[in-house]
Amino acid sequence: MPRYCAAIDQGTTSTRCIVFDHAGRIVCQEQREHRQLYPQPGWVEHDPAEIWQRTREVVAGALAKGGLQAGDIVAVGITNQRETTVLWDRHTGEPLCNAVVWQDTRTDRLCQELARTGGRDRFRATTGLPLATYFSGPKLAWLLENVPGARAAAERGDALFGTIDTFLVWWLTGGPRGGIHVTDVSNASRTLLMDLHTLAWDEGILRLLAIPRALLPEIRASSEVYGEASALLPGVPVAGILGDQQAALVGQTCFEPGQAKNTYGTGCFLLLNTGETPASSRHGLLTTLAYKLGAARPVYALEGSIAITGALVQWLRDNLGLIERSADVEALANTVADNGGVYFVPAFSGLFAPHWRSDARGVIVGLTRYANRGHLARAALEATAYQTREVCEAMAQDSGTVLSSLRVDGGMVADETLMQFQADILGVPVIRPKVAETTALGAAYAAGLATGFWHDLAALREQWAVAKTWQPAMAEATRARLYRGWQRAVERSLGWIEG
Repeated sequence: MPRYCAAIDQGTTSTRCIVFDHAGRIVCQEQREHRQLYPQPGWVEHDPAEIWQRTREVVAGALAKGGLQAGDIVAVGITNQRETTVLWDRHTGEPLCNAVVWQDTRTDRLCQELARTGGRDRFRATTGLPLATYFSGPKLAWLLENVPGARAAAERGDALFGTIDTFLVWWLTGGPRGGIHVTDVSNASRTLLMDLHTLAWDEGILRLLAIPRALLPEIRASSEVYGEASALLPGVPVAGILGDQQAALVGQTCFEPGQAKNTYGTGCFLLLNTGETPASSRHGLLTTLAYKLGAARPVYALEGSIAITGALVQWLRDNLGLIERSADVEALANTVADNGGVYFVPAFSGLFAPHWRSDARGVIVGLTRYANRGHLARAALEATAYQTREVCEAMAQDSGTVLSSLRVDGGMVADETLMQFQADILGVPVIRPKVAETTALGAAYAAGLATGFWHDLAALREQWAVAKTWQPAMAEATRARLYRGWQRAVERSLGWIEG
C-alpha cells in the first residue's frame, strides 16, 4: 500500500525532491543546484538537459535516503519556476537552445514594439498580464525568430514548447517514447498567451506573435492524473502541476478569498486568493490563475512579483565575495544596528510589481565613509521587506482588503532578522508555518488530492500549523521615515536604460 506522496520542486537555482507522509510531514528529501548562465548583460539561461539530469539525481537520492521504492509513492506532483521557456525536439528530447529564464530581459524591444501599437496593457483584459519581459510567450516568439532552425522545426511539427513543468512531465512520462505534452492552468496563465476566462490559448495573440499552435502543450487542471511515470518512478501517477508560487498558496492552505502568502526565494511573490472571479488590477499587480482542482471551478489570485530578493544575497556572495554562504548574511547584517542610511534597490533586470519598469537598474544609495560591509548586508535584507510592503499596499488598493497578517515561506524565512524587519515595516504579524517547504507541499497536495491520498481541502487545512509569529515592534514614525528613504532610492533606479 503506497504510503507517501512525492513532489519535484524545480526552482530557479536548484531542483529538489521531497517526500511527504499523510500528515504533510517531510519524510526525506534531496536537493541539487544547477548552473546559472549569463551570456550577455540582461540574459539569463539554464541548460534544460542539466535540469533533467538534476531531477533524476534528486528523485533517486530522496528515495535512497528514505529507504523507499517507487511502489511506496502514491503520486508525484511537479512545481516549477514558472515563466522559464524551453524549446526542444519532440523526436529526441534535445533542447534547441538553452532555456530562457524568467529573469531574462532580451524581449524588452519586442514588448516595447507591441506596446507602441496597443499600450502596455493591450492583452491585460484577456490574459491578466501587462506586456513585460517576464512572461514566456514573448520569450518563445524571440526564440523562434533568433534560434537557427527553430521556426522551421516548429512549422514542421518537430519542436515542442513548454515551461519547466511541461518539459519534466514530458520526460517523466516517456519523453520521445510517448511523453505527455501538458501544462496546467497556473503555468499557462503566465505565458501571456492564455485567455483567463476560457482557460484556452488565445488564437489572436498566437497569430500576432507568430507562434504555431502545434508547439503548445494541452492546458489541464492543476490536480488530475495526467499519466504514469515511466522514468524515475515507474508506474507512479503524475497527478499535480502548479507553478511554484501557486503551489505555495496551496501549501499554505490559502483556500479562502482574502487569504495571502509571500514566498521568499530567488525572487519574492505575494499572492492573494480572490476566489472564482478574476480581479483586475489598477496598481501594477498581475491577475493569475491560482489553481484548478480537478473538475472544480478555477480559483484566481492577484500577484505581486518581485524579481530579486534571495538572488541579491547570492550576488553578495558570488559577485562581491562579502559572505561565504548565503546563510552568513544575517550575521553580517547584525554587526550593525541599522542600515546606516544605505538603501539597495536590486533592479538587476528591471523592477517588477508594482512598477513594471524594465528601464530600471540596481542602485546603492546613501553611501558615506561610515558605511561598511554590515550596512550593505542589512540594506540587502531590508530591500526584500521594502519591496514586499510596496506589493502589499498595491494589493490593498486593488482588493480593498488590508492584510491583518502575512503567511510566509521559502528559504529566506529562516532569517530571523529579515522576518522581524518585515513585520516592523508592514506593521502586521508575520507567520511562519511548521512546514516551511510549502511550495513542494502544495505540489504534493495537488497530486494527493487527485489520487485520493487526501480526501478534501478540509483535511489539508487541519494540517497547517504555526511555527513562529513575529510581531511588529517599530514605532510608526520610524517605519514611515525608513519607507520614505526606500521610495526615494527607487526613484533613483528608474530611467537608467535609455529606450
